[in-house]
Amino acid sequence: MTAPQGLSASKKFLRARLRTGFIRSRNSLVPAVQMTVCAVGAYAFAEYILGHSGPLFAATSSLIALGFSRDPRLRRVVEVGFGCTLGIVVGDLLLHWLGSGIWQAAVVLLFSILLARFLDGGSIFTTQLGLQSLLVVLLPAPAGGPFTRSIDAVVGGVFALLVTMLVPKDPRREPRQDVRKLLHELSEVLRECADALINSDSTQAWHALIRGRNCQPLVDRMRQSLKASGEVATLAPAYRRHRDELTMLEESLDSIDLALRNGRVFARRLTSAINHAALTDEATDSISEVLQDTSAAVEELSLGLAEVHDGARRAHLRGARQDLADIATRLHPKMLHVEKLEGETVVMLFRPLMVDLLEAAGMDPREARDVLPPLQ
Repeated sequence: MTAPQGLSASKKFLRARLRTGFIRSRNSLVPAVQMTVCAVGAYAFAEYILGHSGPLFAATSSLIALGFSRDPRLRRVVEVGFGCTLGIVVGDLLLHWLGSGIWQAAVVLLFSILLARFLDGGSIFTTQLGLQSLLVVLLPAPAGGPFTRSIDAVVGGVFALLVTMLVPKDPRREPRQDVRKLLHELSEVLRECADALINSDSTQAWHALIRGRNCQPLVDRMRQSLKASGEVATLAPAYRRHRDELTMLEESLDSIDLALRNGRVFARRLTSAINHAALTDEATDSISEVLQDTSAAVEELSLGLAEVHDGARRAHLRGARQDLADIATRLHPKMLHVEKLEGETVVMLFRPLMVDLLEAAGMDPREARDVLPPLQ
């Protein structure tokens, strides 16, 4: 690469990085304001109302509890408060038995971390317990006694919960964004499989398989979003009416997860079928058309699940169900002009994927299975 080309590539990278950073900062403005007000408010309350000197743990615990993490906030508040209290107890007991010093601090920290991992798998709980026990050994107790820090941690957690209840963000926003990304990836997997068939390219089918495997972190991310969003919808009176919609998204996610798993199995079998020339030209055209139509129906499904307005959401879901049901009626080896056994296996593996998609669109499981043509 020549120097001008390298300079041009660097400029493009910097522009993209700056644009991404500005977008991320803009989207984080409201949460950042909430975190600032919450942290400063908790600190002021602990200092001026409770009379604590330098209550840093009131501010830090509120920041940890709010944060940008997708973990449920109530769990984070409990982890901070309980971890802080237990850490002080452990630190005081070991300080009484072992005395203070560097090697004692090392023993206390090791014991605290192992105890935290024994009691709970939460990373925040482990950090708080270890940090507090270490501070008890290394630093003098604050005015008011060592448990002042524990009270400060509870104050910060309570402020975080108040912000969550009184000034919440729409709990449906992140799950909607996640389901849109997830279904777009599934749509692309199906489209790549269709292209692989048309081009008789098993490598392209294998790439579709890899893309399907890479979707699992998106599934896990959406599960975390739904868990946190369900907590916000429960705590915040303004959003309790949306709990049914979040439940529907959670049920759809279970079906989408199964569809992705079946899609990976299908892509793997398709790779083998292409390598062994198991499909005639007529069957190739028929199956690729089914895959392209399914890809389009999945995009319609994503619009429905991510839609804000109830009327538009129902319309998109109804359209997706109809499109998927029409495709399902064609899923018979003979209808798709499949002649060889390995080609029949490809069609048979696609049928459960279609049932999963119909269920994700809101169809009853038995009705979804009945849409498929009988194999006799």
